[in-house]
Amino acid sequence: MSLSVVILISGSGSNLQAFIDQHQAGKLDIDIKAVISNKAEAFGLERARRALIPTHALSHKDYDSREAFDTEMMSTIDQYQPDLVILAGFMRILTPEFTHHYQGRLVNIHPSLLPKYKGLNTHQRAIDAGECEHGVSVHFVSAELDAGAVIIQASVPISPEDNADTLAAKVHQQEHLIYPLAVKWFSEGRLRFDGTHAILDDHILGESGINFEPNLLMK
Repeated sequence: MSLSVVILISGSGSNLQAFIDQHQAGKLDIDIKAVISNKAEAFGLERARRALIPTHALSHKDYDSREAFDTEMMSTIDQYQPDLVILAGFMRILTPEFTHHYQGRLVNIHPSLLPKYKGLNTHQRAIDAGECEHGVSVHFVSAELDAGAVIIQASVPISPEDNADTLAAKVHQQEHLIYPLAVKWFSEGRLRFDGTHAILDDHILGESGINFEPNLLMK
């Protein structure tokens, strides 16, 4: 049976498109039940409509507290009874109640090699710090921002001529490879969260998770 997922977005939805493409190519056995955005103008909603996926736009501005918004989000998500909730560029800090409700079945992608550069503006911060490499991490979500157990990371070199935009483009290419791969592992029952650690094939993963290499796409 296909893995039932709900995907949350705030913007263009390029990672959402990667999931759609992988599914349509027969490489990822998921059933995208719905795409939800906190911004009605998010282009990712159009991507979902083109793929005949139900969409919801819930503006956080319509709620008087973060808790009220997250409660409505949970109600919308839970009507689809997903096996996994995927944050794909969802630019909201989630309440502990939300993260606890979906513990072990809530994943996110963050544009840095965690635990480095949590939060925003990661590409420029890596350049300003004189880093020689940067990257992206897929992780289970915890109540602490960008601090959940890392599943997989991919790194890219930082060239002297790079700026935030060119570095972001490099990172995006890796995002579209490793995020579907992590979800594939989850769909196959190979990946789980024990409350503290990410576990792949019954092996506890370290702080940086799996280091992505192209041959992993064949496994």
